[in-house]
Amino acid sequence: MTDLMETLIENREMVQPNHANNLEVAHGGNVMKWMDEIGAMSAMRFSGETCVTARVDQMNFERPIPVGDTAYITAYVYDAGNSSIKVRLITEREDLRTRERERTTESYFVYVAIDDRNRPTPVPDLTVSSEKGERLREVALEGENGNGGSR
Repeated sequence: MTDLMETLIENREMVQPNHANNLEVAHGGNVMKWMDEIGAMSAMRFSGETCVTARVDQMNFERPIPVGDTAYITAYVYDAGNSSIKVRLITEREDLRTRERERTTESYFVYVAIDDRNRPTPVPDLTVSSEKGERLREVALEGENGNGGSR
C-alpha cells in the first residue's frame, strides 16, 4: 500500500522563449506536456510500475504563464482502480522574484500501470493517513465530480 502523501510531487519548469507562443506566454501544449510528465511520475511513485496516460479530463487554461516565470506543477494520486491511477494536477504561474503564484490550469489525468509486455498490471491500494492527505483527496474527488476544486 502507498500513502497519498508519498505520491505528492511538486516541480517547476522555467518558461523560456522556445516554450512560448507568439504572445510570449507558455504554449498550452508545453504546459500539458509538463503536467503529463509530472502526473506520470506521481503515478509511478504510487504503483512502482511504468505508467502510461489513458485519459485527460477537461483542461482549461485560465491564465497565461509569461516567459521568465515558472510553471509550478503539483501532482498527487487521489484514487486507484485495478490498474488505473487517478492523478490531480494543478499548475500555477510563479514569479520567482516576488514568489507570487496564481493558478493557471487544473486537470485530472488517468494513468494505467503496465508490465514488461505493455499490458495493464495491478496497482496497490491507496492509503490516506494524514489530515492533509484527507483534505487533498476530498478536494480532488469534489473537483473530479464537477463540484469545483480549490486548494
